[in-house]
Amino acid sequence: MKASGLERVHMLQGVPTFGGINDAVLSYLLKESRTINLSAGTLIFSEGEYTASMFIVEDGEVAIYKQKEGRNCIMAVLGEGDCLGEMALFDYMPRSASAVAKTDCRLIEITSQNLYGVYQMDMEQFALIQMNLGREIARRLRKADEHCVRCPLRTDSEIKTFRQYQ
Repeated sequence: MKASGLERVHMLQGVPTFGGINDAVLSYLLKESRTINLSAGTLIFSEGEYTASMFIVEDGEVAIYKQKEGRNCIMAVLGEGDCLGEMALFDYMPRSASAVAKTDCRLIEITSQNLYGVYQMDMEQFALIQMNLGREIARRLRKADEHCVRCPLRTDSEIKTFRQYQ
């Protein structure tokens, strides 16, 4: 069932990135952003692409994966209310991973241009969105750090070789 109007605004307010954002700003973002309906298996973006947008999963599941030695390694499966691709709004670097629709899904695409509109409309709300995005990225970095700690440690010779290339 597709939510509409105020239901979608309230759904976004439950997303960490948009916690504390008022109805007027979220209504603006929903009006200006693109809603995308995808079939299971559809590629959303590829590792290495340059883009300036993020996505909110409104319905369905999305798999995030990286290529390693020619294989797709699943990093996360995201569901309703999760965001993906948000780093592109900060660093304008290539995508660090790929995303594919794991199930049929509906996504809200928010571009840097959409956020610039929020900046022009309400600078305080824009700043809060930026802080929320920063917190979300920091949470994910902490989780990745914890995952790395559980990985096998490198040998001393591998560490010395790695340091030579830094």
